[in-house]
Amino acid sequence: MKYKWNYQPPTPIQREAAKALSRELGISPILCRLLQERGIKTAAEAKHFFRPQLSELHDPFLMNDMEKAVERLNRAMGRKERVMIYGDYDVDGTTAVSLVYKFLQQFYSNIDYYIPDRYEEGYGVSEKGIDYAYETGVKLIIVLDCGIKAVGEIAYAKEKGIDFIICDHHVPDDVLPPAAAILNPKRFDSTYPYEHLSGCGVGFKFMQAFAMNNGIDFHQLVPLLDLVAVSIASDIVPIMGENRVLAYHGLRQLNSNPSIGLKAIIDVCGLADREITMSDIVFKIGPRINASGRIQNGKEAVDLLIEKDFASALRQSNQINRYNEARKDLDKSMTEEANRIVDGLADLSERRSIVIFNEAWHKGVIGIVASRLTEIYYRPAVVLTRTGDMATGSARSVSGFDVYKAIEYCRDLLENFGGHTYAAGLSMKVENVPEFSRRFEEYVTGHILPEQTNATIDIDAQIDFRDITPKFFFDLKKFNPFGPDNHKPVFATFNVYDYGTSKVVGRGQEHIKLELVDNKSNNVMNGIAFGQSSQVRYIKSKQSFNICYTIEENTHKRGEVQLQIEDIKPNKMF
Repeated sequence: MKYKWNYQPPTPIQREAAKALSRELGISPILCRLLQERGIKTAAEAKHFFRPQLSELHDPFLMNDMEKAVERLNRAMGRKERVMIYGDYDVDGTTAVSLVYKFLQQFYSNIDYYIPDRYEEGYGVSEKGIDYAYETGVKLIIVLDCGIKAVGEIAYAKEKGIDFIICDHHVPDDVLPPAAAILNPKRFDSTYPYEHLSGCGVGFKFMQAFAMNNGIDFHQLVPLLDLVAVSIASDIVPIMGENRVLAYHGLRQLNSNPSIGLKAIIDVCGLADREITMSDIVFKIGPRINASGRIQNGKEAVDLLIEKDFASALRQSNQINRYNEARKDLDKSMTEEANRIVDGLADLSERRSIVIFNEAWHKGVIGIVASRLTEIYYRPAVVLTRTGDMATGSARSVSGFDVYKAIEYCRDLLENFGGHTYAAGLSMKVENVPEFSRRFEEYVTGHILPEQTNATIDIDAQIDFRDITPKFFFDLKKFNPFGPDNHKPVFATFNVYDYGTSKVVGRGQEHIKLELVDNKSNNVMNGIAFGQSSQVRYIKSKQSFNICYTIEENTHKRGEVQLQIEDIKPNKMF
């Protein structure tokens, strides 16, 4: 992969501002410049950023309909009505259901939970789920991470005497469902100060409001923050503002005293003796929770996340781990097949998007395949399969491009759609697929910027090895947790040399273990370049080269810094 490096050196004014902030904070001007790029200009703002406090969470009653939602839940409990917690089958939905169910179960027993089957019912609120609720005497459904577009389904439930409280974070349509209360910070009339909560985050705010209204101490909610952190990381929502507070304290909970279910997943992932990061959630914990809904049924994930017995949780985690292994096999074979289809497209070089349809593909894995295609081809991608007489699919996007708006442009061709800027789901009649592909490409071509279709690496700062001191690394770690809007900083160092001991490693000899020096200090820096063994001949040529990298802690030697090399370029190429 040939990356273009995007680096804008700071201006003299920016350098002076960083130095001034550095004198106040006592940290490197390089790191102060990174703070300024995140909109943090003063020492007071920096202290809030480095040590976010739970007291900084917004008043949940600032959210539209929160008073209505709490009043309806109180009424249900006062009347001893049966309450159902209903949620999507992905990580955000299952963590949200688990959080609300676990919290309310402490105070109320006439409660159930429900996760729709991906294959029988599809995404969101289903009539089958409503019928089940009606048959079991449910009078109130709290729906999480979906429901904002379920106008017909919620009207159907109302006819059966069932009320809904919607807790969602997806973009709504002009017409809202006839629910008793709709909690969604993306409502067009929203009065809430922060719009980027996860679905689980909206559920947490509802429980925070319920606790405030009923005199329940906030600290009873703190043990549930591990679930919120898992949802924030897995749903790829911004990690600034209120999400940063929730993720920061959720990670602390996950590392110090995780719930029984999450502890079992941590053990199965091999993370028990490590400090867990957002990256660990994205690549290890989240995929295992997701695998349940992809391969079997998301209800099994909730069963695990609310489990109180560790031995039972471990058995369930091992089962979910087997689902994840099956998911990996499907993912690999489908991605290879998708690549062959895309590579065979006659007009690939001219297209700005990818839309592919295969009737036989596994519905539970198409979202992952769409993500793989955006990574490989740097284009928004839609992957579709057949479900009955419908084509159902998942869309993923490249950095900076709103794929939801591109799908909305084609809405007259669709039966259903929903999602975010970077990920969306959709369904249409099979005969509409060709016209959808044409119209989607039309929108993308008209709106995508040239730089959004190139493989680029944004460099945050150019530094020398002498800058990477123990204190620099200690202060850099304060930027955690990392994620969208607070990405892990990428540094570049120019004119580095092999110390003479770099070598190719890995089962397939595909990685390089590096020992590097530059001409500014005597520091020998350890690094690892995954999948870049093709560069080793140049590295061994004794010529200088440029690297860009993130700074990590060596997992095998605690306290030792290791560079994770993102890209290597000969000097003449930068």
